[in-house]
Amino acid sequence: MSKKDLTKEQEQLARFAKAMGHPVRIAILQLLASQTCCYHGDMSEILPVAKSTLSQHLNELKDAGLIQGTITLPTVKYCIHRGNWETAQRLFSAFFKDIQFDSDCES
Repeated sequence: MSKKDLTKEQEQLARFAKAMGHPVRIAILQLLASQTCCYHGDMSEILPVAKSTLSQHLNELKDAGLIQGTITLPTVKYCIHRGNWETAQRLFSAFFKDIQFDSDCES
C-alpha cells in the first residue's frame, strides 16, 4: 500500500475539530450562533472563565476561521464566520456520513 498525502479537506476538518475541542469553545460558538454578535466583555460575564482565558479561546476559534472579530476600541465584537461555518458543516457532515463500520470490529 502506498502512502497518500492528506487532502486539503482533511487538514481543514482537523483544524476545525481542534478549535472546537474544548467545552468553553463549544459554549462560545453556541452563544454566538444564538445572536447576531457579542462583545468580549459580555461573554466574560456569561461564561465561567477569566477574561484572559476567554481571549485565548476566542483567538483559537478566530485562528481556525470559525469566528471573526471587529475591533472598535475599547471593545471587540465577535460573530460566527458564516462562510467558514458552512464549510465546517459540510466537512463534518460528509465525514460522519462516509464513516462505515465493519460489523466484525465490534467488541
